[in-house]
Amino acid sequence: PEGQININVATEYQSNSGLFDYSLRFGGNKRGIVWNGRYSEKFAHAYKNRYDGYVPGTQFHERAANALVGVNKGWGFSHLTLSYYHLTPSMTEGERDSKTGELTTLGDKRSTYSKVLPYQQIHHYKAVLDNSFAIGNGILKAIIGYQQNRRQEFESEEHEHNHEHADEEEHEHNSSVSDGFPVGSSPSPSLDFLLHTLTYDTHYSYNGFDSWKLTGGIGGMYQHSLNEGEEYLIPAYRLFDLGAYLTANKTWKQWTFSGGLRFDTRHIHSYQLIENDKERFSDFTRNFNAVSASLGAVYRAGKHINIRANIARGFRAPNLSELGSNGVHHGTLHYEVGNRDLRPEHSWQGDLGLDVSSRYLSAEVALFINRIENYIFTEAAPYDISSDEYTTFRYTQGDALLKGFETSLDIHPIHQLHLGAAFSMVDARQLHQPIETRYLPQTPAPRITSEVKWEFTHNGDHHTDAPHHTHERAQHHLLDHIFDNAYVSISLEHTFRQNHYYRADNTETATPAYTLLNLSAGTDIMLPKGRKLCELYLFANNLLDIAYQDHLNRLKYADTNVLTGRQGIFNPGRNFTVKLIFPLTFAN
Repeated sequence: PEGQININVATEYQSNSGLFDYSLRFGGNKRGIVWNGRYSEKFAHAYKNRYDGYVPGTQFHERAANALVGVNKGWGFSHLTLSYYHLTPSMTEGERDSKTGELTTLGDKRSTYSKVLPYQQIHHYKAVLDNSFAIGNGILKAIIGYQQNRRQEFESEEHEHNHEHADEEEHEHNSSVSDGFPVGSSPSPSLDFLLHTLTYDTHYSYNGFDSWKLTGGIGGMYQHSLNEGEEYLIPAYRLFDLGAYLTANKTWKQWTFSGGLRFDTRHIHSYQLIENDKERFSDFTRNFNAVSASLGAVYRAGKHINIRANIARGFRAPNLSELGSNGVHHGTLHYEVGNRDLRPEHSWQGDLGLDVSSRYLSAEVALFINRIENYIFTEAAPYDISSDEYTTFRYTQGDALLKGFETSLDIHPIHQLHLGAAFSMVDARQLHQPIETRYLPQTPAPRITSEVKWEFTHNGDHHTDAPHHTHERAQHHLLDHIFDNAYVSISLEHTFRQNHYYRADNTETATPAYTLLNLSAGTDIMLPKGRKLCELYLFANNLLDIAYQDHLNRLKYADTNVLTGRQGIFNPGRNFTVKLIFPLTFAN
């Protein structure tokens, strides 16, 4: 707001991985000159669960900073945002001791906050100039952004010494350990991927027609990547795409209509790479063009009821990983091979929705169906000798049909009590296929959540059924001045067994059902005169410490424990969280 400076300090601790984070945000507005800044840091050691104990290689350290400066005036605004993000995740490969079945990693550092091999370093820089100008009966938006992302992967401690015959004192100094590595030295990155991205978008929204809003514009991006390491997953490439679009929106009585038309063109060129006298990546160029469109309507059937319907023709060009990858992807534990002959995806999608909102009830249901031509996915190719250590997965495609629905319900018969439930499911099939290849891989299992929430106080509106005795009234009066927006809730998350999986060549396996119990509570802690000191939140996730694997967790296909016969790594176990937020506001 004009004339204010806001400061926000937050911190959090989680018990399972020892995660600790903090952030500091500040912002202000003085006569239309606005600024905003934020710095945060987060670090955690390896998480644990009941079956695996600590999972070595799941620790990480994260830093992020951003700053905004700009001007807000009657003619519009212009904002410049600069940001930096740095993540150091260690990587678990799921390897186990052949005798004990325990997970292993270099140095066997399970609960340390320091990075352990193998690990990655990700540095991401971003600059965005966001402009909005009021022109005539409309608004002109112009946004341009530049990003640089560098991802390095470190697998061994090998490094070169400039002085092989250093004296004993110098040798002892260089052999001291910091973060798992000798001081004064660091491993060289095996994979070093650098990506430059320039994005742009400009559009004009016109409101000159009665109850019509028209928007037209162009947008796209330019990318250039380089491989600077000794290992590779995807080739170096250049990409340019451009899209031109027009959308329209009109309100008429109880109806709101919207529609859009868009043309896209993409040019991508992959560069050849020769490794050990063999072609690792080939030189090729692909061009993609397509038209997409949508049409939708919302009908206000009553004061509390809305009905929505949409139909759309979609398009997606294959990305460079799908076209040209040829290497080990440690995040998936696969050796991935692209397919330069992939065709773009085209889809017809329809969806229908209904939402109801009243004083005592909120409900929503949404159904969708999506027919996708040339759907792109990966399948195992176990007879491919691309790697001795990893199963090869190749990109392929086929015609697919996705259908499903989401529904949610929130009943609050009295102001304090909320009874909520939500269900979601998707059925994803490849058409005209036998059972082995019928169901598409990486499809989430059906899931239902339910919650009971009790609000003790809400924005100064305090609720109590206490008898009207003077002493008890005084106690509640004191508590009312200390706590506001206080609540407690209990929830269940049940994920059903996923029996619809891609069976061919053991690409996937079925995933058992599981149920998680969660508790949470929160409150604002108040100072005299209604000022807020802080917000306090407490969470207990997976309270019963259930050992489970999510169907989308690729680590479920890691090594088998020879003692228990269980394959892969399980998701995190019981976790307690404490979070504090301190908001401060000053006049300037």
